[in-house]
Formats: sequence, C-alpha cells, structure tokens
Amino acid sequence: MKTNLNRRSVIKGILASSAALSIPLELSAFGLPKDKTTTIPMLKGNINHSVSRWCFDKLDLETLCVEAKKMGITGIDLVGPEAWPTLKKHNLVSTMCNGAELNLVDGFNDIQFHEKLIQRYTEMIPRVAEAGYKNLICFSGNRRGKTDEEGWTNCVIGLQKLIPLAEKHNVTLVMELLNSKINHKDYQCDRTAWGVELAKRINSPNFKLLYDIYHMQIDEGDVIRTIKDNIQYIAHFHTAGVPGRNEIDDTQELNYPAIMRAIAGTGFKGFVGQEFVPKNPDKLASLRQAITICDI
Repeated sequence: MKTNLNRRSVIKGILASSAALSIPLELSAFGLPKDKTTTIPMLKGNINHSVSRWCFDKLDLETLCVEAKKMGITGIDLVGPEAWPTLKKHNLVSTMCNGAELNLVDGFNDIQFHEKLIQRYTEMIPRVAEAGYKNLICFSGNRRGKTDEEGWTNCVIGLQKLIPLAEKHNVTLVMELLNSKINHKDYQCDRTAWGVELAKRINSPNFKLLYDIYHMQIDEGDVIRTIKDNIQYIAHFHTAGVPGRNEIDDTQELNYPAIMRAIAGTGFKGFVGQEFVPKNPDKLASLRQAITICDI
C-alpha cells in the first residue's frame, strides 16, 4: 500500500467536520480550561508546531490550513508536491515532505527496491529544495528475515547513492521510527538504537530520524532519556496518545508536557508534528487541545 493510503486506512469511516466547532473541549488532564474558540492565545515559541495531513484528511486542505494557522501551527506534515501550492498560499511549510517512498514496507533495507527508490528520490530531492523545504521522509522497509547487519548494510548501499544529492540541495532524508509490535509488524527501523546506528554509518548531517513518540513508547519506552541521548540524530517528532494513537489527553499514559520540555531543553529547532487520530467528533478541538498541551 502507498504511504498515505496505509495511514489513512486507520481512520476510514471516522467522520470529521469543520462545522462542529461549538462542542466544548475538556482539557482536565493538564489543568487547562474549557475552550470553545478556534484560536489559541499567543504560543510561547519554545516548540515549532505542525500537524500530519492524513489524520485530518476528511477536512479539505484549505480548511485545515486556515484552522491550523489560527492555532499557531506553521507546518503541515506528509504532503507532496500537489499540496505545496496550497500551503504556500497560506504561508505554511511542508515540514515533512513525502511522495518519493514506495510504501512503508518496501524500503532501503532491501536491494531489490533500490533502483526504483533511487530514481524516485533523485527526482524528488531537487523538487523539495526548489520549493524551499528541508525534510523528505524515507523508510527502512520490513525485515523479511534480514538480520540487523543485513538491514544496515543494504540501507547504507542505497542511501549513500542519494546523500551527495541531498547535501548539494540541503535536503535531509529522514527515516521514520515505527513500532513493529502493534501497527507495523516486521518493520526493521523499530528502535532508536537501530536508526542511530544507521545514521552513524551514513555519517552525514543530511540523514536523520523521525522520532515518533507514540511508536517508540510502544516498542522501547524510556522516551525522555532516549530523546536527550540521541537528539543530534533526530530531525522531527510525531505525537499520539498511547495506547490507541488518539488524543494526547488523560486517557493515555504519556506525559506530553514533560516530553516537550525535554525536547525544548535540548535546543531542538525542528518541528513537533501532531499525528494522532482524533476520536472527538470535533476534530479541530482535539487538535487545539494537543497544541495547548504541547506548547510548554
């Protein structure tokens, strides 16, 4: 399955409506007030906020851009060239570009996919740079019986053919860490240590990791310590509640304000993208809640 279809299948059948903005929003998890507005008071500026498009794909992109800007969000994750004109119209950034990957399971850890991947990324890297963007997502792919060493070796072979082009255009190839326990069975880059070892072998500032807090809580935990110890290899963050990948409120186990303080404390200047699947019928209210919680 293609990346967007894979992600979007998670929320098939869930209704979303930008017209439901009158539903009260309870933020009792962190002592925050009820909120019925579409805007958030001026943000503190310690976290750069973005939101993943696929989680709100029942909203048209124009509406999402307008509402995101009201909340102080400055970027949209996981959109390709077809969406960039709309983002530019609203002065938003494509904070994690996509469109070069084959899917989540056929990645750089398997040499049989290298020819097609290298062709697609060779075409996309200059387009990302020309649009003024920095990050382009990539994936390890599934193990399919490969050892860690085989996976690292194959990824290095493929990615090293692209790194000079990425460096030339100042584009960072960003490999996402995904859990293999619940959502992405057999995915190889399922631990921070695995991704960090790959980054060390590639040895370029133009290859880093997307640390998905939801995924890594499931597969390894120890989130704050891991972030602090490996921040130099991280280009981007994603959020979601654990368990369930839903709102980051008091129904889940992670302390997001503490995690955000840890991220800000490292001096990280990239983006934190909201990538949860809202259960609240008022999807935008849930997004406002998440931004308020994460804006430390």
